[in-house]
Amino acid sequence: MYKGFFITTEGCEGAGKTSIIHLLTNHLSALGYEVMTSREPGGIQIAEQIREVLLDTQNTRMDGRTEALLYAAARRQHLVEKIVPALQAGKVVICDRFIDSSLAYQGHARGLGIDEVLGINRFAIDQILPDLTIYLDVYPEVGLKRIHANEEREINRLDLEELAFHQKVREGYLILTERFPERIVTIDANVEIEAVFRQVKAAITHFLQK
Repeated sequence: MYKGFFITTEGCEGAGKTSIIHLLTNHLSALGYEVMTSREPGGIQIAEQIREVLLDTQNTRMDGRTEALLYAAARRQHLVEKIVPALQAGKVVICDRFIDSSLAYQGHARGLGIDEVLGINRFAIDQILPDLTIYLDVYPEVGLKRIHANEEREINRLDLEELAFHQKVREGYLILTERFPERIVTIDANVEIEAVFRQVKAAITHFLQK
């Protein structure tokens, strides 16, 4: 058992995860929690190097299974090097993406199978799952419009996928919300950020009261 707790944010491209993590970090810090934030793929040197390969717009020939294995490898290193030590130290860990991204993107949208990708990741995470997952549900059309309107955001390989792919990703996430309702809380992210965060605060308050 760990002293801290583990929160992840999930969602399609343009769901607003970065903004919500910033607001949530400030909120929990104000409540007296020591918060550490990170992201996937990435968070530590080895995983960031894998991230560069995964998101490089030149790597359009990458096979779906290669993609899934690279994500799992980055996740494993991130977990043992950064997340687990923080949890053992009693910190609240907030991570931008975790296992559910692999299940939605590679498992469902790439057609590899949710259970198949789950098997790869079970080996990687060694039974460590988020205590709470905040799924920011946004229509792909809305999310992609936000991305293209943000001139400061770097366009990565996944952003270049057709709309149909992103629709499949959302479909995958909705399957996951039904499969893991005890862990995943769905937030309507099609609205303004203030309204999104009100929903997130309510979900966090409920979680902390358990």
